[in-house]
Amino acid sequence: MLNRDEAIRLWRTHNQDESLFRHALSVEAALRRFAVRYGQDPDWWGLVGLLHDIDYERWPEEHLKHARTLLAGAGLPEDFIRAVESHGWGLCTDVEPKSDMEKVLYAVDELTGFIAACAFVRPSRSVLDMEVKSVRKKWGAAAFAAKVDRSVIEKGAAMLGLSLDELIGETILALRDASEAVGLKGTL
Repeated sequence: MLNRDEAIRLWRTHNQDESLFRHALSVEAALRRFAVRYGQDPDWWGLVGLLHDIDYERWPEEHLKHARTLLAGAGLPEDFIRAVESHGWGLCTDVEPKSDMEKVLYAVDELTGFIAACAFVRPSRSVLDMEVKSVRKKWGAAAFAAKVDRSVIEKGAAMLGLSLDELIGETILALRDASEAVGLKGTL
């Protein structure tokens, strides 16, 4: 099994984009937080979050078609690879999220990007002073973060048995913990 430093080296072997790296760190932070909530291993869940878009930069039109090869080549086990593939369910794979980790990954992948977009338009440019209501105010504005598929986030929350507000709140807290690394500390 890879440690975090090895996982970062693997990610960087296949990706160069710093914005995509901050997204990977954001999803890692969210998965680590939810792992604790579900009584699971935050290191394991975090690595899945970190590597979930391993093939995206090189093959954006074929996202998750190459992830299995890259991850298996690094010696990662089937359950890890399946979890990564499941975040594209209904979008670019037919791997339905079944485990708690898979459901969380499916739910927070798009959500971390939406929360980041909300932070960038705040005067502070930060998640440190962000509340759920700030995110919900932007939720219904279709032109805001238009590429974020809100229905995937809502479906993910339902799969987890969480309200949308609860999912957003926990994800904000995860991003606060990683705010400097993910570029969301802002001016606070």
